[in-house]
Amino acid sequence: MGIVPNLNSDQLQFFHSHGYLVIESFATPDEVHAMRNRMELLLHGFDCSTSSVFSTVNQLSTDDYFLQSAENISFFFEEKAFGENGNLKQGKELSINKVGHALHELDPVFKSFSDSEKFSGLLLSLGYKRPIAIQSMYIFKQPGIGGEVVPHQDNSFLYTEPTTCTGLWLALEDANTTNGCLWAIPGSHKNGLVRRFLRGDKGVYFDQPSPTYDKKDFVPIEVKAGSLVVIHGDVIHQSFENQSPKSRHAYSLHVVDTEGCVWAQDNCVDATRVEEDDACNESWYI
Repeated sequence: MGIVPNLNSDQLQFFHSHGYLVIESFATPDEVHAMRNRMELLLHGFDCSTSSVFSTVNQLSTDDYFLQSAENISFFFEEKAFGENGNLKQGKELSINKVGHALHELDPVFKSFSDSEKFSGLLLSLGYKRPIAIQSMYIFKQPGIGGEVVPHQDNSFLYTEPTTCTGLWLALEDANTTNGCLWAIPGSHKNGLVRRFLRGDKGVYFDQPSPTYDKKDFVPIEVKAGSLVVIHGDVIHQSFENQSPKSRHAYSLHVVDTEGCVWAQDNCVDATRVEEDDACNESWYI
């Protein structure tokens, strides 16, 4: 029968008006359990000597390990995971910020979920013609040290002309204001892209300084495990530090279209990488 759209008119209206949409029970409890168990196994086999520290507050310090992670399953520690002596203050499973950025390609459990028809139907509903997943991340938001993600737009990092990036953020645990849920400025996508994150001969940089946002404009997006948050590439969103004793695991995909648009050559992910993805993501062609 082929892929069919799976968003109704009310959902589409909300998304186009607010710039985000919550789809409850998008993943089944079994799917959530499978992804969490798989990540536990990946962490168990992870060698701490091959890793990096990730920060959205100081993104200009991006290293080669990060830049090469688009093609790998790479591990990034929280900034606050280390003591003054340079050693981890607690076990590695409670110190990792995220794992990325090719889980959707290289790991069978995450690939199976990412390639599912429910994603294809969702993207068809949003008007995608030939979508590909550019990157994937498992985000831990660790208890007590889970780092802040500063206000940003996904199109800043994954830019096409015209812009086509959509974030797909799946809660693997309940996310609320206590443990670091997403926050967004409703309707902010209507103001367009504010700045871009570029890759040049001397490294990476933003082409514009960060605007100042009023905290009262943000609204929390509290969701239950299994819920999917669909995020327009231009909507301003963030999450705060997790200072609670409970983690906030999530699985995130970022998608762009490859029909009727051009991948920017100065993105952190190079065009060759996108062409390779385009050749192997036929399950999402609609």
